[in-house]
Amino acid sequence: MIATKFSYMLYLFAARVKARDSEPIVMPVSPRKHSHATRKGAPDRRGAKPRAAASYTPPLTTSHDALMEGDTDAAFRRSLYLMVLAFSRLATCREAFGRALGLTGSQFAVLIGTAYRQGRDGVSIRALADHIALASTHVTTEVGRLIDKGLLVKTANPRDRRGVLVRLTRGGEAAVNDVAPFVRRVNDRLFDGVSRREFAAVSAFLARFAANSEDAVQEIHRTERQRGPSADVGTN
Repeated sequence: MIATKFSYMLYLFAARVKARDSEPIVMPVSPRKHSHATRKGAPDRRGAKPRAAASYTPPLTTSHDALMEGDTDAAFRRSLYLMVLAFSRLATCREAFGRALGLTGSQFAVLIGTAYRQGRDGVSIRALADHIALASTHVTTEVGRLIDKGLLVKTANPRDRRGVLVRLTRGGEAAVNDVAPFVRRVNDRLFDGVSRREFAAVSAFLARFAANSEDAVQEIHRTERQRGPSADVGTN
């Protein structure tokens, strides 16, 4: 169960990584043509040595002592780059699992999550959403699409008249069984060489990171509201 929850947490972060890293485009600059003649009275600087560029020290990207090495945040930034790379590749994995069944990545998560949480009677939308770490509204939409595909079925929840329980159809069970070897091969490669201690440490980190990420997103929204739509960073 711990391993399954850990995988869902990883794929959650992967789903949130939307932007790909891109190299900045540098436009070639044509060399300026210099005339051998100089303005009257102007000194000829063709032989002058270029002035050394001033050294620039960027500001720190974090103020947490635990993330610093001495007075630098270089290791912290390297870790962030690796996280973005890893989460992007996890998103690629989940999309591939979905494609193997003719589904999207989110639909795959809902299907496989239902398989592990339905028990004998089925799983509620809220419990399923908590398990796969997606919004309940999004899960509801994807459940409807999977029902249309004949992979899921929903019934009334005897413990909650306003709710429903979701479970796999026989077609859904066949789909999960069909994709499972592919998922297992990929996961085995993803976690090759990872020790139990490392696995536990990363699981604990992701639990805290997931909670912190909610606060971070709220901070982004506050900053954007204060800045307004017309404030562009770096605009002269």
